[in-house]
Amino acid sequence: MTERPAAGDAVPRRRYFSLWFELLRLSWRRAPWLTACQFVIPALMVAAVAGSALALRGAVDSALRGAGGPAVAWAVGAGLAGTALMVLGAFDINTAGILIGKVAVLDVNPRVYGDIATLEGLEHLERTDYLDRLTVVRNSAWESVLSLWSANGVLFAVLELVVTLFLLGTVNPYLLLLLVFAALPLWFDQRGTRAIIRAETATAAPFRLQRELFDLGTDAAAGKEIRVSGAGAELARRQAAAWNEAMAGRYRARLAAALWKLGGWSVFTLGFGAGLALIVVQVRRGDGSPGDIVLAITVAASLRQSVFTGVHYTTNVARAGRLIEPYLWLRDYAAAARAEDPGTRPAPERLREGITLDNVSYRYPGAARPALDGVSVHLPAGSVVALVGEYGSGKTTLVKLLCKFYRPSGGTVSIDGTDLAELDTELWRAWSSAAFQDFGRFRTTLGESIGLGDLPHARDVRRIRRAVAAADAGAFVAALPDGLDTELSRRFGGVDLSEGQWQKVALARASMRPGPLLFVLDEPTASLDASSEQQIFERYMARAREIAARTGAVTVIVTHRFSTATGADLILTLERGRLVEAGTHDELVALEGGRYADLYGIQAAAYSA
Repeated sequence: MTERPAAGDAVPRRRYFSLWFELLRLSWRRAPWLTACQFVIPALMVAAVAGSALALRGAVDSALRGAGGPAVAWAVGAGLAGTALMVLGAFDINTAGILIGKVAVLDVNPRVYGDIATLEGLEHLERTDYLDRLTVVRNSAWESVLSLWSANGVLFAVLELVVTLFLLGTVNPYLLLLLVFAALPLWFDQRGTRAIIRAETATAAPFRLQRELFDLGTDAAAGKEIRVSGAGAELARRQAAAWNEAMAGRYRARLAAALWKLGGWSVFTLGFGAGLALIVVQVRRGDGSPGDIVLAITVAASLRQSVFTGVHYTTNVARAGRLIEPYLWLRDYAAAARAEDPGTRPAPERLREGITLDNVSYRYPGAARPALDGVSVHLPAGSVVALVGEYGSGKTTLVKLLCKFYRPSGGTVSIDGTDLAELDTELWRAWSSAAFQDFGRFRTTLGESIGLGDLPHARDVRRIRRAVAAADAGAFVAALPDGLDTELSRRFGGVDLSEGQWQKVALARASMRPGPLLFVLDEPTASLDASSEQQIFERYMARAREIAARTGAVTVIVTHRFSTATGADLILTLERGRLVEAGTHDELVALEGGRYADLYGIQAAAYSA
């Protein structure tokens, strides 16, 4: 089993080259002609730089010798080389932008979001080290691809540097020492950029917090409560405090980077000035021609531009490091998660024995106590099981284990005697349906939002309408302006639904699959009125019996309203992660001093008061 990366794990630098090679292959597959341009154009630009300098020297020396024809020819050559340099530079920027956009949007983005959304569990979305890196990487595809071509730019900047230094060496070998002065800005700049990378990762948590507070403060749904409570100013203060905390660390890192960069360029400027002074002294002594001065000035100016370009590209590469390192870390995490014995056995087409939990425990990362602790129970095939208990008792955690969102920290969950961990996750989920209390609000058309519950039949209108009927949502669907084709967001020209209507959409989505083996209703009516709740539970109890007769399905209902649990075949009472009681409603009510009886009595008295 591959070990998942820990929070502080660093990514070896050699991994950068592996990623760039991968991006290069993607670029070639996506746009071979544009990819080839990223090598041909810079090579031509290096040749144009050298040609321009040599032509200028030839023009000056020919003019001083009185050779008018050669002087004009050299001058025309210098002009053509300079023009070519400008045209090639503009063409290089445009082709690179088009190529980077294509690969980022069509190749890299789907891979990033695929790694986030297709892992079989949910643990990664609840780990702070994962979320910190996700905050940095989100919407970073452009810069990741840019890093490849920035690295390519560094190579050609070095090539141009070598060519210009060779030309300077023909004037005076001591000018080759400028290479040392040219390298210092690169080294200084890298030191500063590494500090920025460390600071951005270290401040990802407060940066994420300030963004979430900003989203909360500008959300229409939360806006009502914020205004009634008068909490707007406090939220703004906390958002500003989180922003200041995040920016303080990043500001210090950027200030340090600026000082490193200033030091590097100061050293280069001193070396550059000394080199030009050396050429002037040499010509005055008669050891060179005026053309050598023109060549030296032209090439030295080009050297300065080469260094500047090299620093720019190196900065881009180093800046992308703040994205590449967390991106590679996330990929390592995804690869390790997928390598964890994913299970290959097919799920049964019908449950014959049921689902058995044997001493099952689960502890969330960083939690002080387990969310589930030593739960052992058998859920018979064809049964309706109700999970009851106070908030934090472990009900939803147990459901997530049944759906294979988490793997038990201890014990096993068995399906007809087979460990759930050994079953193919996608196949098990294909035999499952669920409506969760924190349901998704898919802002597509209503029909598409419901059809997502069974992708192979997502456009089957008859099946969608049956799911709508099962969720008792027919009346509100009929009232929408375009029925199933209504867009579910005013931002996209549609309508906004109430919380209860969204919950009915989620219930309909859970009803798309006609014959699941596991049917989960996790607080499915929390946003509905009592009348709608009763009608829907009656429908879903009947549906559960129907499915059980065909597939032996186990229906699990999580509820805080004990009246909905009375018709279940088996009621499980959870308290602080432990299973304290199991039985039918009549059996549990008859238990003297039983937890279920106490809770049921309290709630019954509250409703009758």
